[in-house]
Amino acid sequence: MKHGKGEFSGPALRFEVAPDFEAASRRAAAMIESEVRRRPDLLLCAAAGSSPARTYELLGEQAAQDPALFSQMRVIKVDEWGGLDPGDPATCESDLRTRLLVPLRIAPDRYKGFSSRPPDPAGECERIAQWLARHGPIDLCVLGVGVNGHIAMNEPAQALRPGPHVARLAESSLRHPMLAASAAKPAYGLTLGIGNLLQSRTILLLAGGERKRPVLERLRRPEVTPGFPVSFLWLHPGATVLCDQPL
Repeated sequence: MKHGKGEFSGPALRFEVAPDFEAASRRAAAMIESEVRRRPDLLLCAAAGSSPARTYELLGEQAAQDPALFSQMRVIKVDEWGGLDPGDPATCESDLRTRLLVPLRIAPDRYKGFSSRPPDPAGECERIAQWLARHGPIDLCVLGVGVNGHIAMNEPAQALRPGPHVARLAESSLRHPMLAASAAKPAYGLTLGIGNLLQSRTILLLAGGERKRPVLERLRRPEVTPGFPVSFLWLHPGATVLCDQPL
């Protein structure tokens, strides 16, 4: 891998190292804005949590200045904590509604996401799979990464699922900071599969802070294994890692 001017690249996966996470978030927001201007009805796959939070805030500022910019953009939620009440502040739904959907004025007919407490979790996954088959593929996917290398709720395992599925959550995921806002504990995860993510035209992975440094250092190695799900981004021709740690 070659270093130079804050970035380096490998066979497919591209890394951009920013001076700080604010700069990485601004770069992500600019890339999303550029794609929306090129494809107004872009289908954005959005992760919840702290990693993309500043990026979404910047998009909200842009929407306030240019209300028409996101008027056709569509959003699909990448995952959800299964078993939490729909109104629970720890749900991915609550996070995305506050940070992204309301600021960008995404109408209900331009949004799709897993329910946090579906009567039939497997059926809920099939509902999302059918919607994505009709309205996909994803144009731009915004992801974070877990300390164990999970992306969305695709946890390390001997084998990974290609499509939407009910996920067994790792203990490290159950300690996610988002869940501190809830007295309840998720029973499972609902998530798009690795195949759905890799079918995205473009992928942006945001990772910042010392806690993510070991993950990023491991990700530098072009080795793909289901025991480290984020490594599957090496198989994607248009994936970029935006981070604030020199690697």
